[in-house]
Amino acid sequence: MVFQAESQIAQHYLQVVNERFVELKKMGERTFEQLEDEEWNWSYNVDSNSIAVIVKHMTGNMISRWTDFLTTDGEKDHRNRDGEFEDSITSREMLLDVWNRGWKVFLDTLQSLTVDDLTKTVTIRQQPHTVMEAIERQVSHYAYHVGQIVYAAKQLKSEEWSTLSIPKKKTK
Repeated sequence: MVFQAESQIAQHYLQVVNERFVELKKMGERTFEQLEDEEWNWSYNVDSNSIAVIVKHMTGNMISRWTDFLTTDGEKDHRNRDGEFEDSITSREMLLDVWNRGWKVFLDTLQSLTVDDLTKTVTIRQQPHTVMEAIERQVSHYAYHVGQIVYAAKQLKSEEWSTLSIPKKKTK
């Protein structure tokens, strides 16, 4: 059983991570709004991933990790991770459908977690993690990929890019 002060901290943690992930999702979506359909599949070189591929990978990860999160390994047998890195998204609607499908699974599960869940053990690739460790693992993973999406879009849009945060030399 969690003591009252610890419970308040744990509840605050769950609230904060939920808010941060929703902000990450919105950052990706504000990036998508600045792109033309033909720009989804652009990549810097053959070793780089397009925005569409990053979206597919994030969705594959979210669905695998967060489906039956507390009871099954986060790396599901049905996941086709290699397939996530193939360009197959052909429209804005398809991209947004894939994006939203992954985020729905993830955010629904994250929002269902309780204070008592945070110290439970889950497995990811047969390795034990506390729920809090698993959440933190995804904080860095999803922020990394949303950053890639933003960076790739900025390369495409350079002069037309509308910043997603405080513009340079506009701090005051």
